[in-house]
Amino acid sequence: MDIWLKHLESLHSREIDLGLDRVRAVAERLKLPLTSEQRANQALVFSGTNGKGSTLALTESMALAQGLSVGSYTSPHFFDFNERIKINGTPVSDETITAAFARIEAARLTPLEDAISLSYFEFATLAGLLIFQDAGVDLWLLEVGLGGRLDAVNIVDADLAVLVTVAQDHAEYLGADLEFIGHEKAGTFRQNRPVVLGSSKLPASVEDYAQNLACPIFQLDKTFQRSLPVDNLWSWQGLNKQNQPMHFNQLPTCSLPLDNAATAIQALILLYPQLTETAIKQGLAAAKLTGRMQGEGRWLLDVAHNPEAASYLAARLEELPSKKRLGLVGMMADKDIKASLQPLLPLVDAWVVTSLPLPRAMPAKELASLLESLGAKVVLADPDTQGGLAFSTAKQLLDQAYDEVLVMGSFFTLAQVLRQLPKSEA
Repeated sequence: MDIWLKHLESLHSREIDLGLDRVRAVAERLKLPLTSEQRANQALVFSGTNGKGSTLALTESMALAQGLSVGSYTSPHFFDFNERIKINGTPVSDETITAAFARIEAARLTPLEDAISLSYFEFATLAGLLIFQDAGVDLWLLEVGLGGRLDAVNIVDADLAVLVTVAQDHAEYLGADLEFIGHEKAGTFRQNRPVVLGSSKLPASVEDYAQNLACPIFQLDKTFQRSLPVDNLWSWQGLNKQNQPMHFNQLPTCSLPLDNAATAIQALILLYPQLTETAIKQGLAAAKLTGRMQGEGRWLLDVAHNPEAASYLAARLEELPSKKRLGLVGMMADKDIKASLQPLLPLVDAWVVTSLPLPRAMPAKELASLLESLGAKVVLADPDTQGGLAFSTAKQLLDQAYDEVLVMGSFFTLAQVLRQLPKSEA
């Protein structure tokens, strides 16, 4: 498996190369069913700046509780590539993935005079689709990697598109204009196919895109709503495909955002009107996702790495009892770091800063200087990209003076800590 992944990393001249021509050409050589007319299953595509992974996880959990077979494709992974491709909630084996890789490699190189270069993400996307097709699952759940319109996942004509939120992130690829970002993310919509929007605050370009395609629009706080939780129970109301009202009451809260849960219910009910209240309740109770308000003892881990996600994290922290909190952070230099840290400053008493193992990561010293310029207390800036000193320092301070460590800023930051947490507690 490692040999294959190194091969994928070296194949293409650019890590991210937006566009569909190359990946679609290889998909056609593989005879992948990209349209609903070609498929025997249903396909949902999830896009958005934040929340798409949570919404997919909630959809997956409820679909499994309903008895459907589900293939889910997500990114990035924390530890193993296999996390990206799951059948019925379980990562597929190395053997299954490498067999798919071999088929993709043969297809892209045949004929040799017309060989096609693929990026790492494009290769991974094709592998997921091949594996789901071979498994014959009822439902494909596909998470967009970046943007939407030109993301490799968009070679699939989905039966339903979910767009959760639109905010600034990946500015080097999508720019800073929210109308443009909304247009790019809406690129997963298809003519006359339903669209579920997981926010009431979206750029006008999103609705314009949907209307131009005559897509039925189902939007949070307009077409479907959720109540505020009372005694950890909440209710949902929305519409089915025939625009008939539906209601579900006394639903359990979960660790994932309730707006995302409401969005997942609306999406699934449109494709599977027979979805039962029992399946919804069981699915909500079982849903979980690594790195989203994830509690591990006195460690709290969240992948918040842009201003919108950080603001949501801060709001959730404010709902919790007051604690003396230590922050452990590492971030990529191409993020809006200042705006991502500011909402959390009043909720974190001191910071440990870690370096990350990527060229585009901000060095710990620079990130520490930025925090100090914002008035924050920094107790350590660890130059080691494995984060060993950062973790041991945070653990020691937690034992001596703090109630909780908040880990945030990047998937890589969380992976550093998660790798070391079991060792420290063994």
